[in-house]
Amino acid sequence: MRVIAGKYKKRQLKVPKSQLTRPTTDKNKENLFNMIGPYFQGGTVLDLFGGSGGLGIEAISRGCDTLYSVDHQYEAFKTIKENFSLLKLENCFPLKMDYKKALKYLYEKGIKFDYVFLDPPYGKGLVDDILQYLVDHQMLNPQACIVVEELKEVEFKEIEGIELNKRKKYGITTLNIFYYED
Repeated sequence: MRVIAGKYKKRQLKVPKSQLTRPTTDKNKENLFNMIGPYFQGGTVLDLFGGSGGLGIEAISRGCDTLYSVDHQYEAFKTIKENFSLLKLENCFPLKMDYKKALKYLYEKGIKFDYVFLDPPYGKGLVDDILQYLVDHQMLNPQACIVVEELKEVEFKEIEGIELNKRKKYGITTLNIFYYED
């Protein structure tokens, strides 16, 4: 796995030595960033199910300022920290905690996001509650972009302020691009 574009282009990233994590492929990552970017003028990123930290690192490489990468699995958290260190990233914060605790922690810190990457365990129905929490707790900046990777058959409930903008199917998964309208 590697960084596709930007400041850290072609740099290799480590992947967790665990079957509990499935990194987004380079091809899907490239397609994703072509859909939402491809480059950014700053912004704060939340990668809530970080895995290797690859999606958040890609956003940093393409111009975002700050990254919070969350994973509760030890191997994933360790890999995120190693990747941050390998690239000598600044303003990138690995958090080893469950996603609910992370959302509460980030809310209490008053952090608002411009980009949110959600690649949760497939088919567990976690996305709707996460999106609702982000809206209810005003954790999204105006025009925030939320990217959800989920099984293609999963439908999301309508949440006031969150608008589905694009859907792109890749095999068994779909990339869903939402925008927040304040």
